[in-house]
Amino acid sequence: MKRILVPVDFSEFSENALEVAAQLATNFKAELVLLHMLGLSEAIFTKNEAQEFMEAQYYMKLAKKRFNEFLGKPFMKGIKVAEIVQNYKDFQEINNIVKEQEIDLVVMGSHGNSGLTGLFVGSNTEKVIRTCTAPVLVIKKRNKDFSIKKAVYASDFEVEHVEVFNKAMKFFSLLNVEVHNVYVNRPNQYFKSSEEINAQIALFMGVAHHGQAHQKDSVQILNDYSIEEGIYSYARKIDADIIALPTQGRKGLAHFFKGSVGEDIANNAELPVITFKL
Repeated sequence: MKRILVPVDFSEFSENALEVAAQLATNFKAELVLLHMLGLSEAIFTKNEAQEFMEAQYYMKLAKKRFNEFLGKPFMKGIKVAEIVQNYKDFQEINNIVKEQEIDLVVMGSHGNSGLTGLFVGSNTEKVIRTCTAPVLVIKKRNKDFSIKKAVYASDFEVEHVEVFNKAMKFFSLLNVEVHNVYVNRPNQYFKSSEEINAQIALFMGVAHHGQAHQKDSVQILNDYSIEEGIYSYARKIDADIIALPTQGRKGLAHFFKGSVGEDIANNAELPVITFKL
């Protein structure tokens, strides 16, 4: 891991994300790229050029001042940092920075339970998650001693999601994380028999590892009324540090997480959530 992007708005929530990103940067000797999106209104750009220039300069200087305050935090000591201040109309444009700067991970802060309403449905965070080609780590609260020892990776284990599974496992391998794979079986139209589930998982793992079985990739089959409750309950049971989910770009979360599942997981879980795009 060489470069970590942290979108900042200088709020308490982006400071929480920055502190976690700083710890990761220290561990991996990585560089932090801090992005502040001015979000200037169209009204500014309908003025004459002189006014436009003066106002843009004002906002740029203000952002620079606030960057200096952020970078003065004790946890930022000794970390290499690059700053980007640009005007963006849409959070989806963050992926342009991800590609241009060759970003390996995006770390974003988010509000508490109420602020996470719509994390995967219509919010700025959701827009980043849907379009970002790098993994996106969402931090909900301050974590001065951030570490990931146990992760819950939830999936439907359809063969089409092998690529994102391997991407997630590679990431966790870098951090030496113990990964618990889970499948949630529900009493509705998605219900499958034990034989069907086991056959599906066996096929998935066979494709993922070219026919070579891996004991560490065993899958815990959970029975619950909803995916989110199944995942969250299991995460609490094993004292997990993070919940990991696959995404499918513009279609949102993978088929397994259609509807408001992603939102509910984020709203109920105080744990960090990391997503991997297919």
